[in-house]
Amino acid sequence: MRIHTLLAAGASLIAVSAPMTSALAKDAEQRIQAAKTADNPMLRKWTGPYEGVPPWNEMKSELFPGAFTSAMDELRKEVQAVRDNPAPATFQNVNEAMQLTGGTIDRLFSLWGVQTNNQANADVQAIDREWSPKIAAFYDELFLDPKLFQRHKTVYDKRHALGLTPAQIRIVERDYQSFVRQGALLDAAQKAKVSDLNQQLATAYSDFSARVLADEEKWIVIEDKAELAGLPDSFVASLKAAADERKLPGKWVVVNTRSSVQPVLSNATSRALREKVWRAFVNRGDNGDASDTNATIANILKLRVERAKLLGFKNHAWYRMDDTMAKDPARAMDLMMRVWPAAVARVQQEVADMQAVANAEKAGLSIEPWDYRFYAEKVRKAKYDLDEAEIKPYLELNNMVSAAFYAAGRLYDLDFKENTGEVPVFNPDVRTFVVTDRRNGSNVGLFYLDNFARNGKRSGAWMTTYRSQQGLGGERNVLASNNNNFVKGAPGEPVLISIDDASTLFHEFGHAIHSFLQDVYYPALNGTPRDFVEYPSQVNENWLLTRDVLDRYAKHYKTGEPMPQALVDKIEKSSTFNQGFATVEYLSSAILDMKLHDRDTPVTDPRAFEKATLAEIGMPKEMVMRHRLPQFNHLFSSDAYSAGYYSYLWSETMDADTWAAFEETGNVWDKATADRFRKVLLSTGNETDRAEAYRAFRGRDPDVKALLKKRGFPTG
Repeated sequence: MRIHTLLAAGASLIAVSAPMTSALAKDAEQRIQAAKTADNPMLRKWTGPYEGVPPWNEMKSELFPGAFTSAMDELRKEVQAVRDNPAPATFQNVNEAMQLTGGTIDRLFSLWGVQTNNQANADVQAIDREWSPKIAAFYDELFLDPKLFQRHKTVYDKRHALGLTPAQIRIVERDYQSFVRQGALLDAAQKAKVSDLNQQLATAYSDFSARVLADEEKWIVIEDKAELAGLPDSFVASLKAAADERKLPGKWVVVNTRSSVQPVLSNATSRALREKVWRAFVNRGDNGDASDTNATIANILKLRVERAKLLGFKNHAWYRMDDTMAKDPARAMDLMMRVWPAAVARVQQEVADMQAVANAEKAGLSIEPWDYRFYAEKVRKAKYDLDEAEIKPYLELNNMVSAAFYAAGRLYDLDFKENTGEVPVFNPDVRTFVVTDRRNGSNVGLFYLDNFARNGKRSGAWMTTYRSQQGLGGERNVLASNNNNFVKGAPGEPVLISIDDASTLFHEFGHAIHSFLQDVYYPALNGTPRDFVEYPSQVNENWLLTRDVLDRYAKHYKTGEPMPQALVDKIEKSSTFNQGFATVEYLSSAILDMKLHDRDTPVTDPRAFEKATLAEIGMPKEMVMRHRLPQFNHLFSSDAYSAGYYSYLWSETMDADTWAAFEETGNVWDKATADRFRKVLLSTGNETDRAEAYRAFRGRDPDVKALLKKRGFPTG
């Protein structure tokens, strides 16, 4: 286990919580002891094909408390063996030895992550709330140990005299800096305070996640089908299926998640329904009830500022950006503000176009946020003779999955073949695929695909690696997953997705490709900075709308006919349509994140801060942030993206410039460019500074003009 993973685990791996149920509280010690046995399947080495696969079919929430205790005891002994080794400290018996620890707890947290993210329930949430602070305290106990730190410092101090390779020196330096960043240079009292803050934050993150999830598991019941006018038949059928699932016969249900809400906002002719659905969605966590998150956010911000200052940083943004490409909050803010004015100007144009349509229809309204997507579709139809309803029948989910696999094969020689029940899954909807390197026929790994929304599954889309590649200790087969929240169709009906959903599918699959292509020896170098990690996934989105992919896989769900070339032409012509909306929706969230965390005194009223800051930067009144603060899981369910949401734009700057490199060849499928992209950037993990790696690939730093051009903004 690499140091950076160990230091982060206590704060980021546990994500969902709720009040302790009486059933769980009873006989807690007995439960823990019963699960602390050698035959606990949560603790066993994984068996079966592909170098062992997770025993999802044996996963039970009550097995985890005891498994946590046993796994922590085992890791403690492994780390203390490194710490107490009487031999002089060397790279091999300190840094390398540390990377070989933690196998059991790595596997355990992979299982637990699926419990909290994909199938949470009251028991899982209660265990999470109980154990989050305990796990945070455990990692602090291990890695604020002065004797362990001294072993690392000894190697660090003489690193240039040990004959180490550049990669080994990079590991030594990063390990040392990670210890320092977590408080290794503090005195005993200060270390105790840092640990206390980390435990409080772990509890607060769990509390935030549970509150948001509670609001996302609510739904809007529609009793009159007339209210659904304008919605595609296939989507109406999915709303009926959702109502049937909730035992509401003769009704329709809109679940409070993005994939269910956005089709309503884009297509429903009932303005009252659009507003009702919009308000429920954007007010998640902000209703002044038991699920309200504002006080939780204020507490998190206070704890973060206190921790950052104790660790020697100006504020939380400087603390979180210490190990990123940008380094300095000002550099991230500078990039965002270079794009923001052009994006706002484009929104103003888009609103004017929409208002003109509304006026021509004598609608008697001014464009409001719940009108934006609806009237944008009307403008798309008027300007480009194109609407989402025309495209969606060609975007059948299974075909789009095949399209993503096709692109990965053509670019990177990866082959995906579906399993037929030979490995366990945690839900019947999960599909698995064997991944093979076509160049030599070797097995690369196994891909898990969990596409559909369900109760207990957090919203959004994400990628998770259950087991990463590494050379140290023997090559490891990669186990990677994609997790989406598409709305399942009615029984027997296909799942038709939007262009946005198809983009999301390609995006998350880009993360998986990155994992499957990794080829590093040391696990300490298999991660990347937060503002690089989104880059490969954003690059992968570009191939979705290539003619080759559309012509092969965009087939009408009824006729099987490929998308007509005339429709492909209209899609390409409209490629920069509504980019003002898309950019402002994202950037407003990213700017607020940085302004919230790049300050020395914590915000105490998140709602007022959000309102005032949006006014200050000139947020168009016809729009809302993609993630309002009360539901911003990226920021408040862990440290992961806090002071880091800018990373999507940072990565997209590299993405646009990389796509330009493919376009410059005259063939966006150019194999030589794909091979160079793979060799220099995708397979190398964090073996070298990622900015240097990018320069090695492109011959220079990324040019922001490529991003502006891609979005259709002025580049001057």
